[in-house]
Amino acid sequence: MYKVFVKESPLILTNELSEIANSKYFPLNGDAMKEAIDALAKNKLTEAYIYHPNHEEILKKFSKKIPIEVAAGGVVTNKEGKVLFIYRNDKWDLPKGKLDKGETIEECAVREVEEETGVKGLKIENFLSTTYHIFKRNGKYKLKQVHWYAMKTSYDGKLKGQKSEGIEKVKWKGPKKIKKALENSYTNIKTLFGE
Repeated sequence: MYKVFVKESPLILTNELSEIANSKYFPLNGDAMKEAIDALAKNKLTEAYIYHPNHEEILKKFSKKIPIEVAAGGVVTNKEGKVLFIYRNDKWDLPKGKLDKGETIEECAVREVEEETGVKGLKIENFLSTTYHIFKRNGKYKLKQVHWYAMKTSYDGKLKGQKSEGIEKVKWKGPKKIKKALENSYTNIKTLFGE
């Protein structure tokens, strides 16, 4: 099963019929997929399912119609155990960005965190999870697949948001402030914190 977010509503790609017994589901074809995404984007549905019997094929077939953009990012903690957040598009988010040609996913994650926040000396601890969401570019839907890593740093210099990426603020946040930030964040980000 893959949970793909359209705005904040889940589009679930599944091979389990039991999951979709009481819900609206769509076949895995271009027109039906676009119909499902449009309905979620316009809040006509709160969730939708795309069914295909073969789990191995489902993401591959889906991405033939909705191209995948691979990205990576980090849940970065400092020596005090605070987590690094960015503020853009009126939401709290985590630093992440698109994979460049020729770089590994881990290199992308570190580079993007550095570029978006100014934080240096990042060390990847472990892989956390992969999240998916749909966005529109030039009138066409794309599927963003973000690979998330837990990272540590002892950096205590100035935080600097990447203006060209629309980042207005970069902040270290402790548990109370994380909880508050997650109230104004994306569902995919909340899942990284077990919300």
